[in-house]
Amino acid sequence: MTEPETTAWSWGYTGYDPSAERLREALCTLGNGYFATRGAAPEATDDGLHYPGTYAAGCYNRLSSTVHGEQTRTVENEDMVNLPNWLPLRFRGQEGEPGSGGPDTAWFSPDADRLLDHRQTLDLSCGTLDRDTRYEDARGRRIRVRQTRFLHMADPHLAVLRTVLEAENWSGAFEVESGLDGEITNSGVPRYRDLAGRHLTGVTTGTAAPDTVWLRCRTSESAVRIAFAARTTADPRPAADRLEPGTAQAHRTLYLPARPGRPVTVDKTVALHTSRDPAIAGPLDAALDRAGAAPGFEELLESHRTAWRELWERAELDVPGEAGQILRLHLFHVLQTLSPHTAELDVGVPARGLHGEAYRGHVFWDELFVLPYLNLHFPEVSRALLDYRHRRLPRACQSAREAGRDGAMFPWQSGSDGREETQELHLNPRSGRWLPDHSRLQHHVGSAVAYNVLRYCEATGDTEYLHTKGVETLVQISRFWASSAVYDPRPGRFRIRGVVGPDEYHEGYPGAESPGLDDNAYTNVTAAWVLARTLDVVRALPEPRRRELFEATGTEEDEPERWEEVSRALHIPFHDGVISQFEGYGRLAELDWEGLRRRHGDIRRLDRILEAEGDTVNRYRASKQADVLMLGYLFPPAELAALFRRLGHTLDDTVWRRTVDYYLNRTSHGSTLSGLVHGWVLARARRAEAWKFCREALESDVADLQGGTTEEGIHLGAMAGTLDLVQRGLTGMEPRTGELMLDPAPLPELSEYGFSVRYHGHWGVRMQLTRGRLRIDVPESDEPPIRLVLPDRAVTVEPGESCVLETPEH
Repeated sequence: MTEPETTAWSWGYTGYDPSAERLREALCTLGNGYFATRGAAPEATDDGLHYPGTYAAGCYNRLSSTVHGEQTRTVENEDMVNLPNWLPLRFRGQEGEPGSGGPDTAWFSPDADRLLDHRQTLDLSCGTLDRDTRYEDARGRRIRVRQTRFLHMADPHLAVLRTVLEAENWSGAFEVESGLDGEITNSGVPRYRDLAGRHLTGVTTGTAAPDTVWLRCRTSESAVRIAFAARTTADPRPAADRLEPGTAQAHRTLYLPARPGRPVTVDKTVALHTSRDPAIAGPLDAALDRAGAAPGFEELLESHRTAWRELWERAELDVPGEAGQILRLHLFHVLQTLSPHTAELDVGVPARGLHGEAYRGHVFWDELFVLPYLNLHFPEVSRALLDYRHRRLPRACQSAREAGRDGAMFPWQSGSDGREETQELHLNPRSGRWLPDHSRLQHHVGSAVAYNVLRYCEATGDTEYLHTKGVETLVQISRFWASSAVYDPRPGRFRIRGVVGPDEYHEGYPGAESPGLDDNAYTNVTAAWVLARTLDVVRALPEPRRRELFEATGTEEDEPERWEEVSRALHIPFHDGVISQFEGYGRLAELDWEGLRRRHGDIRRLDRILEAEGDTVNRYRASKQADVLMLGYLFPPAELAALFRRLGHTLDDTVWRRTVDYYLNRTSHGSTLSGLVHGWVLARARRAEAWKFCREALESDVADLQGGTTEEGIHLGAMAGTLDLVQRGLTGMEPRTGELMLDPAPLPELSEYGFSVRYHGHWGVRMQLTRGRLRIDVPESDEPPIRLVLPDRAVTVEPGESCVLETPEH
């Protein structure tokens, strides 16, 4: 596979490699928060090598499928819908004058014609994708093709494609066909292809003279109406053209003169609207109006560049070297998925971005890795993402009632309305078997929601949100945990049974008839933290608001007493002097790691390997990704130690390091999040080994380390997490109400870099880390000074002042 060619602000590929096309398409996706389009070539179709895909944030549809396994079952899945393809633009040369005769060659295809040169470049500074290709067709005619596309960052309903064609050694005509394609299915993930994937129905097309075609359709079950309008113009004016509406496709065909040294330009401007949009009468009228009123290419490009320039100013990041190049690509994809336009939408954090169909576009716990970054740059986006959860709080309360619990039980996988979307069966591609999926038992997702509420409010000082929607969410999650905890008189502790932890490999005990594990340490510790912090917030409320809150949430006056009791007495299992991942973990068998590596090489997906061999990972002390160690990712050392003291345990540095070593040797890293969390934790526990995992986190998508998964969609949590690693992880920065905590622990490989943050009312607080020093510049404003708290001292920096802090070596 061809390695990417990178500069500080570009990501490119030279040469055409069919085997790498889908990976490149994912990494070259363009978006603006409202919708995104994969980096497939405009002439490409879903042919096994390429996969054009366009996805609108929050646009889902539900289908039923029949699965044939040991038993024939009907399963229901909700997917983020692959929308009609707006990209189609194909071309070919012909002899004679434009429009004078029929074609004498096939349409251009990089898989059929002889490529002379090919380069694709993603410009990160302004969100454009460029292609420069020279090819020779079957008649020996050489043609140069230059294309630029972008999804407009200022007007999120617009997409633009410019194509410049030039004949090199011949004269005649170009035939160009520009259109819209509604014959689209969701088929981008091989293991889903046996399931229903046709989400679009009622496709109709039409024309709007003189230069526009349109297409409208709707999703089959959710009834979201979708409309595209595509305006195609050319310079010079075409000698002949025609508009061609069809059943599921519509085109404008143009005939343009071809002469050496005289390039022709074709501009395609596309508008997308759906019935989810506010302030429109209907999607089709809105799309036609927007496409018709859109200015020309140059003006659109300039306003698009301006919007991107403003984004980069708010998300300033200056990391030297290769790490900096990858981090900028990660930031680019985060901003394309979750831009300021997201603040106007009812959407969550799609785990695989808007870049493909893996995980069906669902919302998991990945916001836990995304919001801490957004809080300090785009807090309005963070608040909108928290609103997505709050709007679905009633559904989470219904799910809790159905499970016999109080409060709110958030789903492990969420989509349109907040019901549990986790699949009941999943396919092991190694064995070809459909297996039960119990990952819906990862109730710790509720703690992730609560964590994000509290960290957002600490970073922004948004007490209005905390005392309204925020505390409503916190109370219902706390009620769920308090009702889930059952007192066991033998250890004199509360226990939470029947859950699955972040590890995901272990879904039950060996030989057990029912799924679930008891006292997952991560689940119990985070539940205790949520209960304790909710108590703090509730007690600080004005009495009238507290009374109103309890009435609205159905909370009894004595419930906070139980929260207090449970938060101090949840059972945390230990074995061999380390924190146990769950009760009984230490009694499981040890795994022959070296033997497995000799037989299989890459054992990241250990669960699939063992199942294909007739075994199960439930029998072994083995983890897919960080589970217990996630606690070191979420909580600074002092806060984690205090949390364990509250629970009646001593967690000193010796116990924590022993725990880190124990699980480090028993983790297969079958998730892109694993390298991130281990790098974060090891930066303070085993510094010499941290960079190995940080580098893996950086390269997880660009090098497709999980083996073919990135082409199905990037891993948004890992990308945002690497940004937060340099922002908070290595600086020890923890925004708190009234103070900014700092405890730098830079790595030799990442010891000198800079970035800016937005803290409370301060915009553009600049931080520059160098060896042994941290410089903070606070811009002038009318805001109060910032109090900086380090392990050994505290300083105050006034607006308009700078501060240089000496930082000890760790």
